[in-house]
Amino acid sequence: QVQLVESGGGLVQAGGSLRPSCAASGRTFSIRAMGWFRQVPGKEREFAAAITWNGGNTYYADSVKGRFTISRDNAKNTVSLQMNSLKPEDTAVYYCAADVFPQGATPWAASEYDYWGQGTQVTVSS
Repeated sequence: QVQLVESGGGLVQAGGSLRPSCAASGRTFSIRAMGWFRQVPGKEREFAAAITWNGGNTYYADSVKGRFTISRDNAKNTVSLQMNSLKPEDTAVYYCAADVFPQGATPWAASEYDYWGQGTQVTVSS
């Protein structure tokens, strides 16, 4: 089992920055990758960014590329998402997720992830 707790969401004006973080606990040695997804009411959960736990390879959705940066701290078992130049359309609940068991899907597919945090609200005002 892996437990995930997000923090660091909030309200910011367009053009501003936020840095939500996700702390992992439990069987963290089994984590293969961590991802950030986001969801607005009435829509499917959408991929934002992912990072492999050992090699540090990163993946980004086109909508956030160049504005968001995902990073991890293996010693602290945390993953962060630096979000710059925020836009009102970035408003969503942001979830972190851990990939532990290979599902055969890509790092940007929600189906690849086995454990999810409770989410943190990010609101960008215009």
